[in-house]
Order: sequence, then structure tokens, then C-alpha cells
Amino acid sequence: VCDGSLLGKHIAVLGAAFKPDSDDIRDSPALNVAAQLQLQGAVVCVTDPAAIDNARRSWPQLDYAPTPEQAAHRADAVLVLTEWRQYRDLDPVAFGQVVAGKRVLDGRNALDREAWTAAGWTYRALGRRTD
Repeated sequence: VCDGSLLGKHIAVLGAAFKPDSDDIRDSPALNVAAQLQLQGAVVCVTDPAAIDNARRSWPQLDYAPTPEQAAHRADAVLVLTEWRQYRDLDPVAFGQVVAGKRVLDGRNALDREAWTAAGWTYRALGRRTD
């Protein structure tokens, strides 16, 4: 998604809970991904509507923000890793105004691919063809 090295890249991670409508972060793949990105040199900011406090306690080395817009401020890429309704309902045009690079990885196949690509985003999804 970032075309090479992650060193110094700003990455927004939307979602910390292992499933939406929960504050449970046990075995959360989202936080494991965020930590691995940070180990690769990325500046990672995580947001989650319910699990942010639990995430901060368990993964204090990551940065956190209360809203998707704040987490994505100047981000080179956005990863959607928990399928919260508020992430599915994001306006890709408005959201594109806060990022440095319009690149999104939809790790939960929660977003409307056509809407995001029409808004100028490079869209990638796990388990979904991109052609």
C-alpha cells in the first residue's frame, strides 16, 4: 500500500477490537498488525470507538486518537481492520481531505470499493481482486 519502505510513513489503523461493537482486544489481529507496522518503522496511530482504552493499556507503544479523522491526519495510508459501522459510513471524499495519501487497505471488506475509488483513493482489500 505504501510502495516500498514503511520507514517514516504515517499509517492510520481504524479499529483495535477483534470485532465491531466490542471493547475486547484479546488476540486482536488489528493491534498485531499495528505493532508490526511500527516495528518496520511506520508511525502508527490507532483509533477505535470502544476499545481504545484497553488497547492503550495493552499496547502503550502505539499512538492513539479518539476519531478516524484525527488518526488519519497526514496519514500516508489508512487500514480498516475492524468493521465498525462508523468506518463503513465514512465519506471518502471528506476523509480524503485529512490524509497525505489516498491509500486504503480494507482488511474487513467493509467499505464500498466503487465509492472510495471514485473519490480518488487507491483501494486494496484482503481476499478481493483489484482488477
